[in-house]
Order: sequence, then structure tokens, then C-alpha cells
Amino acid sequence: MNQLAAELAAILCRKYEGLYRGPYICPAGVPTIGYGATYYEDGRRVTLNDPVISKARAEALLVWHIRYVYLPAVCKLCPNISDPYKLAAIIDFTFNLGSNRLKTSTLRKRVLSEDWDEVPTELRKWNRGGGRVLRGLVLRRESEVEYVENE
Repeated sequence: MNQLAAELAAILCRKYEGLYRGPYICPAGVPTIGYGATYYEDGRRVTLNDPVISKARAEALLVWHIRYVYLPAVCKLCPNISDPYKLAAIIDFTFNLGSNRLKTSTLRKRVLSEDWDEVPTELRKWNRGGGRVLRGLVLRRESEVEYVENE
């Protein structure tokens, strides 16, 4: 199940992060590369002086982050998720916003109480960046909602 969830989460991450082979500053003001990576497997932070990476390297970095950072974080914070689509949605949310946001969110409370009917409402609340609603985040949250509602 975790393998399928990781693959499904990677689909969402690829779609909404986009591929940037060279380093850039993300909307949060952090140097980023590939599919939204802010650091490498060895813990070294991305800098604007880093070399361009290949698509294969970006893919490997994405898969590593999902498997070794975000999947374990979600499984620790929400150990009761048994559906791979629901798990993928929460992994994507965490990839986008970080495990601290998940940890302190009402979204997590709804997941832990298995109140899945309320999870879409909670996901949709996370659609702002820089104080305004961002179309990309609205679309991303709707894709996560589709995964949650997948039966």
C-alpha cells in the first residue's frame, strides 16, 4: 500500500510542483530545484549556485523525498490511514506545506478521528500564499480531494 501511495503522491507532486532543472527561488523565498526540493539527500540545502540537474536526477530526488521524508512523516502523524489514495493526498499536502503544518492542523484531527467527510473541507482551507488565494493551490487541493473521495 505504501508503494502505491508513494507513486500516487509523486504524480500529484510532479503536476503541481513542475520540473525546474536549475535552482530557483520558490514563492516562499527558498532556493529550490527539481520538483520542489529545498535540500538534497545528504541534508545539504539547495543554493542558487548549484548546477542544473537532469530530469532523471530530479525524479530521483522527488522519489527520495516522498519515500524517506514525507511518507514516514505522514505515517507517524496519521498512522490510521489505510487507503493508498487518502495516504497519497495527505503526503502531497505535507510535501507542499511541511509536516509541522500537518501536525498542528485540524486536517490531521479529522484524519485521526476518521472523519473523512470533513477532510475535503479542511484541505480546501489551505489555498493561500502571500495572503491571497492562489489558483495553483486551489487546483492542487481539489486533486487531493479527488484522491480522498476515491472509492
